[in-house]
Amino acid sequence: MRPIQMVDVKGQYQAIQTAVDEAVLAVIRSGAFINGPAVQSFRQNLETYLSAKAVIPCANGTDALQIALMALDLKAGDEVIVPTFTYVATAEVIGLLGLTPVMVDVDPDTFNVTAALIAPAISERTKAIVPVHLFGQSADMEPILALAKKHNLYIVEDNAQAIGADYTFSNGDIKKTGLLGDIGCTSFYPSKNLGAYGDGGAIFTNDEVLGKKLQTIANHGQSRRYYHDCIGVNSRLDSMQAAVLDIKLAKLDEYTKARQTVAAYYDAAFAAHSAIKVPIRQHNSTHVFHQYTLQVPANKRDELQAYLSEQAIPAMIYYPLPLNKQAAFEGIAKSASATFPTTEQLCQTVISLPIHTEMDDEQLKYITDKVLAFFS
Repeated sequence: MRPIQMVDVKGQYQAIQTAVDEAVLAVIRSGAFINGPAVQSFRQNLETYLSAKAVIPCANGTDALQIALMALDLKAGDEVIVPTFTYVATAEVIGLLGLTPVMVDVDPDTFNVTAALIAPAISERTKAIVPVHLFGQSADMEPILALAKKHNLYIVEDNAQAIGADYTFSNGDIKKTGLLGDIGCTSFYPSKNLGAYGDGGAIFTNDEVLGKKLQTIANHGQSRRYYHDCIGVNSRLDSMQAAVLDIKLAKLDEYTKARQTVAAYYDAAFAAHSAIKVPIRQHNSTHVFHQYTLQVPANKRDELQAYLSEQAIPAMIYYPLPLNKQAAFEGIAKSASATFPTTEQLCQTVISLPIHTEMDDEQLKYITDKVLAFFS
């Protein structure tokens, strides 16, 4: 059996090696390393894939979130609502810009924020909501969009873990995550579903005015060279990463199906076990399975992780400490409630198993047999 990886970027590369090598060499030979034809090709293809009017490639997913918030012209002290069960970058950029992150709990089944959890946190200072499509599944966006419209709030989607996921509205309309609110942001970190061979990110929107503003901010605040209209940043996706991403974008739906096949195998293996709760699929969202995250008894979780490590099976805890308990946010964040019962429970019970595009049945049987043996 091949060694089991949490993410097998080398195995995925081997399947597309010729195309990637040729594309990277073409960039090197062209000398167009910054904003070259490869970047423009990838941008246009991603716009087509997402049905987006504007895609702005940038240096990483954190920059994407920061630039998105900068484009909204928020003022110091304005409040932005975020889930407390997410990666730090979601709230980190809010604090960095002098804004106030307001943290709310998440749904126990989908791990995502909901309109019902957001509503009590809205105040006269609230200006935006940042829903996170955690682990590969869309938050239930239709009620969140209605709530935002009612209170005149912006929505910036953190789509770093769910690129390619579809959300279905009650009228039957289907849209890609990241294009449901005002601005969507994603990361191309190598372990992502659409991963580069280094850092990378993108911002997308269907608002053409916002699109131009986002592009300006990402390029030193200049709409034309040496004329700076606003304070911006320097955040670019380099041409070699774009060349790699363009090849992988054409295979993204294929990659998603491979991940869904792995998830279905896990589901079937664990279906009858009362101590293991498999991921819930929301009825109006596809799941692209950036992570396959189980919930197990809190008093067994860390022991299970240690046991799997002994069996040469990597397993990760996303996330062991919620944002509301992170030292970085002391004194700058607000909480919508005194406690976050769901988040606190999830931090003690979640464990993510290996899931990627190169897994085979031998590996999957070994993993599931070991998990079941632990609980036997």
